[in-house]
Amino acid sequence: MKSSNAAPMGVIILGASSAIAEAVARRLATKGVRLGLVARDAVKLAAIGDDLRIRGAPQIAVRAWDLAAGPAPGALAELAQEMGGADTVLIAYGLLGDQALAEADGAAALELLQVNFTSAVSWALESSRVLATICGAHGLVVGLGSVAGDRGRKSNFVYGAAKGGLALALQGMAHRSALTGAPRGMVVKLGFVDTPMTAGFKKGGPLWSTPDQAAAAIVQAMARPKAIVYAPWFWRWIALIIRLLPEAVFNRADL
Repeated sequence: MKSSNAAPMGVIILGASSAIAEAVARRLATKGVRLGLVARDAVKLAAIGDDLRIRGAPQIAVRAWDLAAGPAPGALAELAQEMGGADTVLIAYGLLGDQALAEADGAAALELLQVNFTSAVSWALESSRVLATICGAHGLVVGLGSVAGDRGRKSNFVYGAAKGGLALALQGMAHRSALTGAPRGMVVKLGFVDTPMTAGFKKGGPLWSTPDQAAAAIVQAMARPKAIVYAPWFWRWIALIIRLLPEAVFNRADL
């Protein structure tokens, strides 16, 4: 993946049936990018693939995998070969879960951590290994993180801990790349996005964005990657304020 403001040549999207991932895929298809689509629902993937071909994707390969189970040896490399090569992997799946349930039920907490952290980091490492053999330092592994991972808050600290851990892993990959020339890592920290995953939230106002707005920021970041990107951009400053609040002040805020 080059940082020359050019679109990637081939992108594998893990969690391709999510609203944000589908919006990313549509934008990439119009740029003529080869696509590898991975999600659990084979029927939905086939429909998405048909739509993306119409939009201009020159090559599409699909796989119905349970991503939470982690990567199977050789599977990602095989997918990259079928689609004609890849230089970018986007890890776009996740589970918001329920904080109260996670606190009350260890199995629910474990599921949140497995989906959002353990399996995601495993896929990031496998993606880096595969891209290293295909395009070396031009490879890019992108993970969708969350501003929830910037500071632990009462309302969602299990989910936030998982997303914060994924962000650290991807930042470490970015640092490794700077020193060794390995594929880069990048985390895109999203704010509030109006998707089915946030269906239970009260929405509206300037802090909320659409899946397509999030996708625009993600595709732009792919063209000029850096270790951490906030989407939309203003969340960088909101998150900074939250991180810098003194504990005495922070502990009076019901966040």
